[in-house]
Amino acid sequence: MNHYNNIAIAIDYIKQHFKSQPGLEEVAAAVHMSPFHFQRIFAEWAGVTPKKFLQYLTLDYAKNMLRTGQATVSDAAFETGLSGTGRLHDLFINIESMTPGEYRNGGKALHINYSFAESPFGNIIVAATPKGICHLAFADDRELALQYLIAQFPHALFTQTVDLIQQHALYIFTQDWSRLAEIKLHLKGTDFQLKVWEALLKVPMGKLTTYSMLAKELQRPNAFRAVGSAVAQNPVAFLIPCHRVIKANGATGEYHWGSTRKNAIIGWEAAKTDKEATT
Repeated sequence: MNHYNNIAIAIDYIKQHFKSQPGLEEVAAAVHMSPFHFQRIFAEWAGVTPKKFLQYLTLDYAKNMLRTGQATVSDAAFETGLSGTGRLHDLFINIESMTPGEYRNGGKALHINYSFAESPFGNIIVAATPKGICHLAFADDRELALQYLIAQFPHALFTQTVDLIQQHALYIFTQDWSRLAEIKLHLKGTDFQLKVWEALLKVPMGKLTTYSMLAKELQRPNAFRAVGSAVAQNPVAFLIPCHRVIKANGATGEYHWGSTRKNAIIGWEAAKTDKEATT
């Protein structure tokens, strides 16, 4: 509990002083800990290093400024305490996979193909950039599903058409999971989110895991809440199998597209793997 209190104080300190870009030593001193010990404890409780946490806060503030379209990239860099636009550019590239200017334009000039298809668990919407699948979701209401997609990339150019990238992704409903490597993904997220999604890809079909097990897999045993948040923000349903994560007590737990659908997917995968094991 003492560690929890110290980390809570440290998080609050970083939030209040992020514009001055405090270093590890400064934040550690604020909670009367050595930098080495503080870094280790912070990573265990928060799921990221103090430096990464500071970067995420900085990026969120810059994104809020740029989202309005009224601030320049230079303004955003100055207001977040960064030494120049170059550092802000690197931060966006490393975490968002786009430049500050591209974010400010809301995905302008980004070409996204999308289509609707049927799956064993209902209609889906799948979207891809030239780099890979950027979105896949169950679409009980097609209009709402399309509106949600557009909201993620408000200034992108959308075309309703099926391309090869989408076709390869849809094979997953009829082919075995050994072909997963053929599917290209174009994801944007924090380093921690990407690591959680990568860990999900390693959960075999027909098997289940828990948030705490994923946290241990990532060597962040106390970051199961952060893991849960990353799982909930998975942008590619089914392909990144967040449905295979259940609670430690065995309960199915929540699912963005409904617990009934989650139970159906888990049962379908279990039956499919059992059948393959007996043939």
